[in-house]
Amino acid sequence: MNHNTPLSPRPLRHLSDVQLRVLTTAQLRSQGVSSADINAQCRPGGTWQQLLPGVYLLRPGPATSEERLRAVLLYAARSPAAEPAVPAQPGAGEPHAPQRYADAMITGLAALALHRFSSAPPLLSLDRIDVLVPRLRRLRSTGCVRIVRTPGMPEPEQITGIPVAPVPRALADAVADLADAGVVRRLLTEAVRGGHCEPAAVVKELTQARLLSRPHVVDAVDSLLAEGRAIAEDRLYRMVHEHGLPDPVWNVDLRLPGGPHLGGLDAYWPDHAVALELDTRAPRQGHRQDDAMWSEYARKREHLERLGITVVHITPKKLRDSMEQQATVVRTALMASADRDPAAYVVVLPR
Repeated sequence: MNHNTPLSPRPLRHLSDVQLRVLTTAQLRSQGVSSADINAQCRPGGTWQQLLPGVYLLRPGPATSEERLRAVLLYAARSPAAEPAVPAQPGAGEPHAPQRYADAMITGLAALALHRFSSAPPLLSLDRIDVLVPRLRRLRSTGCVRIVRTPGMPEPEQITGIPVAPVPRALADAVADLADAGVVRRLLTEAVRGGHCEPAAVVKELTQARLLSRPHVVDAVDSLLAEGRAIAEDRLYRMVHEHGLPDPVWNVDLRLPGGPHLGGLDAYWPDHAVALELDTRAPRQGHRQDDAMWSEYARKREHLERLGITVVHITPKKLRDSMEQQATVVRTALMASADRDPAAYVVVLPR
């Protein structure tokens, strides 16, 4: 038997080329290949090779990135012995069936490379590939596999048939293993600048991973939040102009005449007494400063509304995903001003 010999008469047309080349011990046995045959093929000079415990590459030479990813997932999957998934309708739709990898997904730098981060190293240059599994799984890191455990698995994204952790989770797992402040800052900044996710989602994952006690991560988060606010402000300007809203006064402070400071706003329509604030908070659990910021937001809103000023809060995510809908919310607030009692007089100052 050689590596070109069919494994069994069972049809394998539903499998991709990579699925045919990377198989587990159980998958090989199900095709009639004995343990002795496997060992013979994997001897020095043989045509097969063992990539990971119980996972084999059925050809000589270095494994490709796709072959390594598949091997890692087969090793970490809950049932690596299971047969590859068979499509419900062979020959219809996609030519190859997607592989199911129960309770395992690529994360960390490998996931960011799959998400096409330019600041992430190429897949082939990675000595280790992080794979996310449930906390109670009995698995050990070995070879090119680093096991990352979590009490709650996120919903994976499918990239070329590979289950990949969402960007915020992949970032947290990557940052956990990085000490280079510049690399961390570049990764976090690209996540927002590239439109992959919002800063709040990244900060939430970093908080849950308990990484905000590291000074270089905190510095990178500050840069991330500044980048996120700048992008959100640019989208806010676009929303006003592209959707025909009246021009507001931008970036102002409100005060009562001779009285206290009422707070800063991103946009204000004096003739309508409508204020708009970008809600760019990214709270970090256990940080008193963040708790104080939340309280300040609530107090400011309540105070302005008691004065008859309508406050519209827009999150960067909503502004990115549904700009037209947010423009409608603002337009509705402006139109409704005619039906309200006049607001208290306030002084508008540049911020």
